[in-house]
Amino acid sequence: MTDLSSLKIERRKPKNSTMYKKKFIVATFIVLFIIIIIALGFLLWTVVFSNKIEVKVATAFKRTQAETNAVLTASGYIVAQRKASVASKATGRLIYLGVVEGDKVKKGLVIARIEDDDVKALLGQAKANLSLNEAQLVDVKNKYFRQKKLFEKSLGTESDYQTAEANYKTILASIEVAKAQVKKAEVDLENTYIRAPFDGTVLTKNADVGEIVSPLGASATSRSAVVTIADMSSLQVEADVSESNIDRIKQDQNCEIFLDAYSDIRYPGYVAKIVPTADRSKATVMVKVAFKKYDSKVLPEMSAKVLFLDMETKQNIVQQKPMLVVPISSVITEDGKKFVFKVTNNIANKFEVKTGNVSGNYIEILSGIVEDDKVIKDITDKIKDGIEVKIL
Repeated sequence: MTDLSSLKIERRKPKNSTMYKKKFIVATFIVLFIIIIIALGFLLWTVVFSNKIEVKVATAFKRTQAETNAVLTASGYIVAQRKASVASKATGRLIYLGVVEGDKVKKGLVIARIEDDDVKALLGQAKANLSLNEAQLVDVKNKYFRQKKLFEKSLGTESDYQTAEANYKTILASIEVAKAQVKKAEVDLENTYIRAPFDGTVLTKNADVGEIVSPLGASATSRSAVVTIADMSSLQVEADVSESNIDRIKQDQNCEIFLDAYSDIRYPGYVAKIVPTADRSKATVMVKVAFKKYDSKVLPEMSAKVLFLDMETKQNIVQQKPMLVVPISSVITEDGKKFVFKVTNNIANKFEVKTGNVSGNYIEILSGIVEDDKVIKDITDKIKDGIEVKIL
């Protein structure tokens, strides 16, 4: 027999899993601690050893003396106070259109025509009818006067006289009717001509040759307005002013107008009318501002801003050109010279400037920097030429 006593199963004790968990937690804590120490060290180095100085900057921009004297600013649009959508008085096919957008027209000028063959035919018929009645008048008139003389001499009958008189009056009435028909046909013919109602400029063309036009746009295939014209001498700014600020606006108050399209051009104006009603949805009152003078750059429907000036502002201030300004605190004086610190790529560079008038908290810059340059707003002793800065 085989001796199996030497065979046995070796039983080992399992490793302690709790110990491994503790070692893992300790290692993780150590790694996190090291990361925190490194981050704090980097932050400390940045704060303590970095040469960057935190500064606030201001942008050099242009403003006028009038802006300093403005009591209120409002936005609006250029609107022609005299404007018309010119339509036909008759219905027909457009056969002629003599203007395009931008054309200047005089009052009474024929802008367009609609087909008129049928109207001319009716006019010819009315004239022929008139001529026929006038020709019959001669014979009827002679018979009437002849019967009248005979009746007065008792040589004719009363019946013949009354018949001749009735025929004479009838032909006279027929002539008047014929004249009225001629007049109506002439008016109808004139209505085929579409004329300018006043001197103006064509803003839009609403119809083309071949389209049907009618006074009221009777169908989807017909046009009512042929062109839209405006009197360019009647342009005004219609601006919405808040109800809470309307008491600052007075009749004939001086204003300064500038267009969003040409922000460097200023136009003198005045309050022409304060519309005596409010818009409840916007809580605003419309104020119409007229131009004292303007040029061809001013066009209807352009957006504009209006500076309402205080009552003491003179016209010569309104007409002054914009000046380049920076905050007074951005300028320092050294040895009788003026300097600013211009910031470029986070580097502060010292520039000599020439200054002009002071306007409120701003000072005019005549030379040394240009519009949109960034300059340090509040200069301290730590600010040096060429120093690296951090913009707040």
